[in-house]
Amino acid sequence: MLKKILRKSNACSTFDALNFTEMNLIFFDNNHRQHLLPFTFTRPMADLRCGILTIREKWQKLFSETISSSITEKYLQQKFPLKTAVKNILIAGNLLPTKDLADAISTLKENEALINGEDLLAICLNETATQDFTFDKKFEKTISFNADFQMITRAFQIFKWNDEQIKFDFEILTKGKKSAPISTSNQIIAPENIFLEEEAMIECSILNASNAKMYFAKDSEVMEGSMIRGSFALGEHSVLKMGAKIYGATTIGQHSKVGGEVNNSVIFGFSNKAHDGFMGNSVIGEWCNWGADTNNSNLKNNYEEVKLWSYVKQSFEKTGAQFCGLMMGDHSKCGINTMFNTGTVVGVSANIFGAGFPRNFIADFSWGGAQGVTSYQVSKAIQTAKLVYERRGLVFDEVEQDIFAHIFEATKASRGE
Repeated sequence: MLKKILRKSNACSTFDALNFTEMNLIFFDNNHRQHLLPFTFTRPMADLRCGILTIREKWQKLFSETISSSITEKYLQQKFPLKTAVKNILIAGNLLPTKDLADAISTLKENEALINGEDLLAICLNETATQDFTFDKKFEKTISFNADFQMITRAFQIFKWNDEQIKFDFEILTKGKKSAPISTSNQIIAPENIFLEEEAMIECSILNASNAKMYFAKDSEVMEGSMIRGSFALGEHSVLKMGAKIYGATTIGQHSKVGGEVNNSVIFGFSNKAHDGFMGNSVIGEWCNWGADTNNSNLKNNYEEVKLWSYVKQSFEKTGAQFCGLMMGDHSKCGINTMFNTGTVVGVSANIFGAGFPRNFIADFSWGGAQGVTSYQVSKAIQTAKLVYERRGLVFDEVEQDIFAHIFEATKASRGE
């Protein structure tokens, strides 16, 4: 069952960045991490994207661009190393910021912990205590936080809360700034709710931002004939292809290409859905690719509540949602005309293809589709990842390869090995 921390927040409150320069910000993974797989296989919880920014970026913006690090799984530490200082503020990596939370955290004194029930929200520690920190430890000096807040404990909450998080991030990113001009070739409704960073390009498109916020990052592009309705965010160097139809609240992270029809979905970044096909109520990791005319269902034919695969229970778990589409982990790909059932979970580095509907859970490093799957050998998966990185001018180095190898070994049982 979902814990009673799904309260509505004051996420759209406007407030100034706090002076946090004397603090060292650290995000810690907690017991909710396992429930956020496959996305947390490849990143700390704080690097999940919900809204325009990741959770880490939200807090950093609030606290005067404070540099941060993570306390995460051992196999991820080489990529995400812990950096301590004399005084450290530790924040739960899945905690979404609010004004009240920021105020409460900024006033914490050494050894004071901010809690809500059994959940540790934040704590102030010296360098030695930080090295010995565990999130489930009992702390003597505790302050109860009883105002509204949200903590992401299940992956589907990422798209569920995306609208209010886009609005929250919009206020942070645009405060005191002026939008670049929007071309007169576009049809605009509620232009006051639209913000373009420099060199963002939009031509011959329809944008309806009534009761919504739209943010277009630097060097992003919306091609001709696109239609966008509702809250929307387009990351740096990302492209919305010609004739795209976007329903809010949708986020497309950096360096991505998206076309076709998209409804209330979050693409973390570096992923492509460049062709026609429907994506709805979904969360897509980084370095993913959808083949042409791929579709996912987001509503069951009998209108029943959707269930999603739980890595913790090793079975399907109720979401409480009627609309829920695809959860796809980093580096996964699918061939043309792939059809995903309602409430499908795809693990890290899976390659899906062929006719028919694949199963509702496709294990990490799987190769195949509805007709059956085999293991996608880690050496071949690494070879593909290297080629994908090269296209972006990046290197899939030994650190990344070690992470792949660890996930492959950790998920053998789910592939029946």
